[in-house]
Amino acid sequence: MTKKNNLFANLKSDFASGLVVFLVALPLCLGIAMASGAPLFSGIIAGVVGGIVVGYLSKSHISVSGPAAGLTAIVLTAITDLGAFDVFLTAVFIAGAIQLILGFVKAGSISNYFPTNVIEGMLAGIGIIIVLKQLPHAFGYDSDFEGDLAFMQKDGSNTFSSLAGIVDYIQIGSIVITLISLTILISWDKVPFLKKLKLVPSALIAVTIGVILNEIFIGTGSTLAIGKEHLVSLPVPSSLEEFKSIIVTPNFSGIANPKVWVIALTIAIVASIETLLSIEAADRMDVQKRYTDTNVELKAQGIGNMISSLLGGLPLTSVIVRTSANSNSGAKSKMSAIIHGLLLLVSVLAIPVILNKIPLATLAAILILVGYKLAKPATFKHFWEKGKYQFVPFIATLLAVVFLDLLKGVTLGIIISIIFVLKGNLQRAYLFRKEEYADGDVIHIDLAQEVSFLNKAAIKQTLSQIPENSKVIIDAKDTVYIAHDILDLIHEFKTTRAMDDNIKVKLRGFKKAYQLENTIDSQNHVTIEHYYDAAKRVMVTRELADDEFLEEEKNI
Repeated sequence: MTKKNNLFANLKSDFASGLVVFLVALPLCLGIAMASGAPLFSGIIAGVVGGIVVGYLSKSHISVSGPAAGLTAIVLTAITDLGAFDVFLTAVFIAGAIQLILGFVKAGSISNYFPTNVIEGMLAGIGIIIVLKQLPHAFGYDSDFEGDLAFMQKDGSNTFSSLAGIVDYIQIGSIVITLISLTILISWDKVPFLKKLKLVPSALIAVTIGVILNEIFIGTGSTLAIGKEHLVSLPVPSSLEEFKSIIVTPNFSGIANPKVWVIALTIAIVASIETLLSIEAADRMDVQKRYTDTNVELKAQGIGNMISSLLGGLPLTSVIVRTSANSNSGAKSKMSAIIHGLLLLVSVLAIPVILNKIPLATLAAILILVGYKLAKPATFKHFWEKGKYQFVPFIATLLAVVFLDLLKGVTLGIIISIIFVLKGNLQRAYLFRKEEYADGDVIHIDLAQEVSFLNKAAIKQTLSQIPENSKVIIDAKDTVYIAHDILDLIHEFKTTRAMDDNIKVKLRGFKKAYQLENTIDSQNHVTIEHYYDAAKRVMVTRELADDEFLEEEKNI
């Protein structure tokens, strides 16, 4: 059941967490826009809409929406193919409309089929990526755009080669600010004196100290000074007219272009899946264990994308990085997401010059801690102790997310989970046991509650290995469903193989009250003896009572 909260009931904690998410989201919005080949402000617009509009409409309490790194390749290719950003915005508008429809047809329920270990593996993988991607920024090597989660990079290098390249581009000032920022962030909740200042987010203190230190370095002419290429880079309009020119609106004449519809469908599907994954992850991170209505979420995302496109913004999704930062900062309700959107809007209009003084190293420190909390060793230990059926999908998802991408990683994890389920189902199809008697052993095959066609191979192999002159009892008293394939298999074994090899077969539990998928009598109830022997016009008796059966068993 979803727990309801007053939107303003936790304003103190929500404002603090909203401020942290704002600091994290600002460079991510710019970086993703840059990587997408779109105007820089389109990323900010998407962040504002994702925070205010989607944040208000969504039923999720801690999820935060905005432009997503997972869509950068799609957006870049789409803008190139369409040849104009305003035509691309038409595709985003249509994508939003498709998401809205998906919400009304309740497509969000697909998220209920994401296994927990796969979601946790995805989160841990994202955590590792965040740490690996932010380490270069912490050392002053900013070859990658903020928000990049891809293992392979445009210049042909990869995440690991970028780490190796740090050695040649170390910026001492960035390292100093990173270490100081990490010290502030880690000690804030541990030092008794600082714990009293809960209203002030540790991230804000770290950012403020980072800015002040760098200004001192610059003012004193120190070699530790961090250049503008290692700072936040927000466009600064010099006039109202220049600001108005930044806003691009969709060119709806492109609606007749088939490419627009293909791109719209692609964005709608990918954005919806990423959103559902992020929502499942958000619900896992929510300390109050509240559940989100995913169908409402798809509607909120659809409306958000339609509004974002009308204002010239990028497509948006619920984003795990922002959501993780929100959760780790103590968010209590969706007010934190709304506050983060409002702060983005106000700050880019009022104080862009101040924001451009924030060192990327400080933001790297914040994100490194977020990444660590997502991939902490305790999570690995937890799934290791749960056994291979939980650990293997977890670790496979994690590795695939790191080395491939989020969607491929989750797909692989789900496939492995399904294989394990099928394997477990095959193993639990029946219980095989042998009882020893003076006049010969009796083999018991007790069928499970459900025996599907997936169990055919295992049962077929077991029946084929029963030796000649054996006594076999096949018991179905506990079953509620047996597939027709299995019934055929048992019938063939009893009427052909058993007769050829002198195997005495007793069928037990296949009584009239048993439901069969393809019945032959008017009441839809039939014994397996009637089902098969009627076809051969052979009369059979009803099943014996348990005590009579045991007596007859001795004479088999």
